[in-house]
Amino acid sequence: MTNPRLIQNFSGAQALLIAPPGTATEVLAGTLLKLGLTVASVVPAGEAPWLDFESLDPERHIVIVDGDLPLPGIAASAVSDLPPVPVVGLVGAEAPSRLKGLLQLGATGLLRKPIHGASVYAALFLAVNEHNRRRVLEEQLARHEERRRGRRHVVKAILRLMQEHGLDDDAAYEALRREAMRARQPLEAYCEALIRARPSPVAPTVAPRLARS
Repeated sequence: MTNPRLIQNFSGAQALLIAPPGTATEVLAGTLLKLGLTVASVVPAGEAPWLDFESLDPERHIVIVDGDLPLPGIAASAVSDLPPVPVVGLVGAEAPSRLKGLLQLGATGLLRKPIHGASVYAALFLAVNEHNRRRVLEEQLARHEERRRGRRHVVKAILRLMQEHGLDDDAAYEALRREAMRARQPLEAYCEALIRARPSPVAPTVAPRLARS
């Protein structure tokens, strides 16, 4: 697993602060400004604010949300196990239901209220870097899953060559691997294209090269 770059400097980032006005918010905003972030406030007005994660920049935005309030609504297209931007939860009453809500929102960092300026950097550091680590892991898992699904096309292509050219499975696999390398494609993608292009057994595109092998 390739570890993501460790983020230690938050200068230039923007914190989207979803919390009611008050002393805690003022302390937090002041500390964020000292750390080089800009702050955009969303003040709830009696109901949960709407949060469109898709409009946020993963390289720039950090969402900080008060977990003691109704949590933001999220656009259906943005719902996932991990939001596209880091989320920090503000916690006053540590009720399991509120912690669960922040967890479901994808929070990777927490700040305990009342907020002390000295604790803000640590919360940002953990939230941003843990979010990046999970994002890399999810991307790797997605690639592995894509390759796993593609294996069925590899099996079909191997069986096709065995049937059409009387090859054993090892020879058929090596022939497909060579052709995939020549085409500069992953083996799974090459085999899928081969099967889709020839749904029924006919003379394969690799036949001339197989004959010379």
